[in-house]
Amino acid sequence: MMAASGVFVVFALLAVAAPFALYYFVRAEHDEREEMDRRDAERAARRDTRDRQ
Repeated sequence: MMAASGVFVVFALLAVAAPFALYYFVRAEHDEREEMDRRDAERAARRDTRDRQ
């Protein structure tokens, strides 16, 4: 019975911690993004589509 309650506590902690971990990783990725102006973005988009053909 004690092992079952221990497993429950571990899963409960993971259920609470997982959304915060996800939020942290998404924010960390957002802070590292490269910002560019419209002209550079269009050039990069054209380059991506040209590479696929």
